[in-house]
Amino acid sequence: MLLGDLPPGEKWRNFELKALGLRDFARVRVDEPLNPFDLARFANLIVVRFEQVEGLSESTREHLLGAGSESWSGGACSLPNGLKLVILNPTHGRSRTNATLMEEICHVFLGHQPNRLSVVTRDERGKVMNRDYRKADEEEAYAVGAAALVPYASLKRMLLQGKGAREIASHFRVSRELVEYRMKVTHLWREFKESDQ
Repeated sequence: MLLGDLPPGEKWRNFELKALGLRDFARVRVDEPLNPFDLARFANLIVVRFEQVEGLSESTREHLLGAGSESWSGGACSLPNGLKLVILNPTHGRSRTNATLMEEICHVFLGHQPNRLSVVTRDERGKVMNRDYRKADEEEAYAVGAAALVPYASLKRMLLQGKGAREIASHFRVSRELVEYRMKVTHLWREFKESDQ
C-alpha cells in the first residue's frame, strides 16, 4: 500500500486501515462493492426483517414505519447465546441499510460495548428512555464502516477519472450522501465537488 492510498490526517488514516482490514477479511478487492449482508454472519449478527418482529402494538408499528421512520435506521440487541439481533428500517433503501448494517458490523469488529437504554424519568404518559451514547464509538463505527464501503484509494481514482458522486454511489451500492461524506472527511470535496454538478 502506498501512502497516497490513505487519506490525510492520522485519525482518518487509522479509520481507513481498519476498514481495509475488514475488506481484506471479507476478501473483497478495494475497487469492488462490499456487501455487508455477507459480512454480517462473521460478526455474529442475525439480520431479521421488521415484519418478523412480534409483540409490537399496531400503533407502535405504524409510528415506526410512518411518522417516525426517519428517526431510526436500525437497532441491535444482544442475545443470550452471544449473537446480536439486528433489525433494519424497511422504509429505507438498500444503500442506506447497507451503511446502517456496516456500522453495526463495525461496532462488533471494533470491540465496542453495546449502548444501553435506561429509564431516566417518568411523566404522565409513562416511561422516557435515555440511550447511553458513546460519541467516539459511534463516530469510529460509522467512519470505518463508510471507509469499508467506499475505500479512499478507489474513491480518489474514480474522481480523477471524472466520475461524480452519483456514479460512485451506484458502483459501491451506497447513497450519494455517503460518498459525499467520504469526500469531505478525506479532503477530496473541495477538489472534486464541481464534477457532479
